[in-house]
Amino acid sequence: MTPAIPVLLAIALGLAGWLAARARAWTMRSAARVDGGELLSLPVYHAWYVALWAALPAVLFAAVWSAISPGLVLSQVLTDPAAAQIPPFGIERDAILAEAQSLASGQSGAVFNQQARTLVEPFRAALSYFSTIGIVVTLLLGIAGGVFAYTRLQPKFAARAKVERIVMAVLLLASLVAIFTTFGIVASLLFETARFFHAINPVDFLFGTHWNPDSMADPATVRSDSYGAVPLFWGTVFIGAIIAMIVALPLGLMSAIYLTQYASATVRRWMKPLLEILAGVPTVVYGYFAALTVAPLIRDFGHAIGIASASSESALAAGVVMGIMIIPFVSSMADDSITAVPQAMRDGSLAMGATTSETIRRVLIPAALPGIVAGIMLAVSRAIGETMIVVMAAGATARLTANPFESMTTVTFQIVALLTGEGSFDHPATLAAFALGMVLFLVTLALNFIALRVVKRFREAYE
Repeated sequence: MTPAIPVLLAIALGLAGWLAARARAWTMRSAARVDGGELLSLPVYHAWYVALWAALPAVLFAAVWSAISPGLVLSQVLTDPAAAQIPPFGIERDAILAEAQSLASGQSGAVFNQQARTLVEPFRAALSYFSTIGIVVTLLLGIAGGVFAYTRLQPKFAARAKVERIVMAVLLLASLVAIFTTFGIVASLLFETARFFHAINPVDFLFGTHWNPDSMADPATVRSDSYGAVPLFWGTVFIGAIIAMIVALPLGLMSAIYLTQYASATVRRWMKPLLEILAGVPTVVYGYFAALTVAPLIRDFGHAIGIASASSESALAAGVVMGIMIIPFVSSMADDSITAVPQAMRDGSLAMGATTSETIRRVLIPAALPGIVAGIMLAVSRAIGETMIVVMAAGATARLTANPFESMTTVTFQIVALLTGEGSFDHPATLAAFALGMVLFLVTLALNFIALRVVKRFREAYE
């Protein structure tokens, strides 16, 4: 059953319920006015009450059914005698089943494996059977919900309160999705990280200086000293939190000061949107810019000043472009914070004889410090989680060095490299990606916590 079918069924049932309930509500309203009364709720609320009862059960069942029906289809196909000839497990078995299902569902026009050809009809029969069940149950639930709601319609029925409760429940469910998603991400990271630390010593991982995982090596012969992640942590901090912030912090803060204190209204109206366009540029574009333009310039500059190790893939190239990318994060937060400082404080400082620069340094910046720090923390979190710029400009070498002209790698690059290889998901080399992701998650969480503490500590309230 394709996802479009239950959605269309739910919309049709909801529309039918809406029209029927609205017609009955108008009839009840006319009858109530003849008797000198009035409906407790407007007809539109009666209509929405029935429509929601008709559509929501159908949508909920369709969502659950779309999740469990593939497993039911596969189970029925595997009980067919034709499935006895396929391999019991492995990549070949999965490829045969996928090829047969693709042809049975109409997504493919031909098969290249004879074993898959014998499974096409069992797949087609199973898909038809379970699709029919899904459609029938969806219709029955929608009709039952609509009939139940329709029979409750009365002149004194509080339809508006019922509709608002349903809407509140939907909004609550939507808000819980983000929370449960976060819990799911953390739980999966914790589980896979625990599996990794069962095979690799956590001390070697967190404090080791040699990073050389081999996804093709026998898991029984894997050595913990090959998973020292300190070079990755250093590369992440060096590129994202040092070089990038050296570029982004002064430029972002000075641009915010200029736009709020010195620029005319016309200049601000044009410059602020242009500056914030940088935040909307895809990171792959920044990566191309870093790899094709900035990195060669930095390499040539390094050679010109006598640095023979200057590479076309360098931490400096990635950090500079990353700093340019996060300028809007620093600038926008600083701009909003400075603008929020009351004009009376600025005028009072100037009235006391302070210059504009002294007012900015001694009044505006201290008053806007919580917002500025929050913007800096947000920018650092964005920088250390960046991947494309590092992949295209910094290189893949895990190197513990302070030379910005040499290639260097980060945690995010290694996560991509480890999860896109051909190794098994049970291999320590693949599980290492989850351990690195857990460390990155904890670091960004700590940065956000620090930002919140700074904001609470230095927040000032103005009347």
